[in-house]
Amino acid sequence: MTHVAPVDGTAVQDHVALAEIELCGELMIAASAAEDRLSLESIDEVLRVAEERVAERRG
Repeated sequence: MTHVAPVDGTAVQDHVALAEIELCGELMIAASAAEDRLSLESIDEVLRVAEERVAERRG
């Protein structure tokens, strides 16, 4: 059975999905601007992996 949002005009927002879409877009922009393949470090920078790790350590 598939559950869908009601069609009564109220918007349903999945904030995690929206954040993932935004990061994916940023990654596509970085990849299209690069002359060669993005390195793992470049991908981590675009996806702000280091920032997330620092935030997780803080608690």
